[in-house]
Amino acid sequence: MLCCMPGVAFVPALLVSWSSAAFIISYVIAVLAGHVEPLVPYISDTGTKPPESGIFGFMINISALLAAITMYIRYLLIEKQNESSHFISSSCNMFTLCMGLMGCTGMGIVATFQELAVPSVHDIGALVAFGSGVVYITLQSIISYKSCPRWNTYFVCHIRMAISVISCIAFIPSILY
Repeated sequence: MLCCMPGVAFVPALLVSWSSAAFIISYVIAVLAGHVEPLVPYISDTGTKPPESGIFGFMINISALLAAITMYIRYLLIEKQNESSHFISSSCNMFTLCMGLMGCTGMGIVATFQELAVPSVHDIGALVAFGSGVVYITLQSIISYKSCPRWNTYFVCHIRMAISVISCIAFIPSILY
């Protein structure tokens, strides 16, 4: 099974590294080109004009793919753990995966349709990405608690839930503004 293969742990690490590089590289290019102010621009603003828009779109699409792979590995891992512990229903795990994949699709839409070129499609993609992402993170936190103490420590569960709560709180102003 894929989730039990040695070495798959590099995928989440690659996702974080690649995504960080995407944001940093497009930010640096946008600032150097004078397309954004250096002080805390929106992520999408750093990918609206060429040449950074092409780099941003390409790298974020790769990030969406890496996120989908990471989520699928997590899905398989939970399925494997669930064979012996039965801590969550398979349909709940599948629903969680679907929410995560919806978020990845939203990321792809955001990357493909720049904020200034097609704002309504970009905004819908961002809403899907962030909304589904918050739901995915929250569901993963709940799954983590249900798998305690056999597959997780309570410390890890508390950290995941804290990230979920912060994500939920941050999502509210992003909708309003």
